[in-house]
Amino acid sequence: MSTCPPNIVDYMHEYLDGDISREHEQQLKMHLQNCYSCKEHMHELSDTIAFVKSAAHIQAPPHFESEVMKRLPKERNRVGVQRWFRRHPILVAVAVFFLFMSASVISSYPDDEFAVTNQPNLVVDGKTVIVPEGEIVKGDIVVKNGDILIKGEVDGNVTVINGEYMASTAVVTGEIEEIDETFEWLWYEIKSMGSNFMELFE
Repeated sequence: MSTCPPNIVDYMHEYLDGDISREHEQQLKMHLQNCYSCKEHMHELSDTIAFVKSAAHIQAPPHFESEVMKRLPKERNRVGVQRWFRRHPILVAVAVFFLFMSASVISSYPDDEFAVTNQPNLVVDGKTVIVPEGEIVKGDIVVKNGDILIKGEVDGNVTVINGEYMASTAVVTGEIEEIDETFEWLWYEIKSMGSNFMELFE
């Protein structure tokens, strides 16, 4: 059959469908007289069609569909959760944002390492940051795990985390904040993130 013309199989289907032309029917019959494999294939196709036609009157028993549906496994909760995520994308985005923000806040929890913002005119002596007398520091100062001694002037906010604020004749134009507890530190981080976020829209 592999060496037979490809249109012979098409003629078989046309014949079985009942819409073959006279010319094609004659070509098919002549070919089937000389080719045993095509003749065998034609019989198989005829038997298949006869079987399908004989089974056409068979109907499913009543309630067949509902019984099959009852026996199918129940939908897993995971699919339900995924569906909920697809239906509420804004809530998912907000939750993911807060998750990342929380992770960022927790990861930035002050350890024992001393740190200070990089500002000119500051003197660092061990873990003490000093604003010398007669000096003006323009901008905010944040000291982590250390103390600050202000003898001069700060044109900005001063924040001390896990340390002490010391001043004698200091002039600070902004807010002075000492943070030595976890809750205060957390509130400070949230305020900082909020102000940084608002600056994006200005």
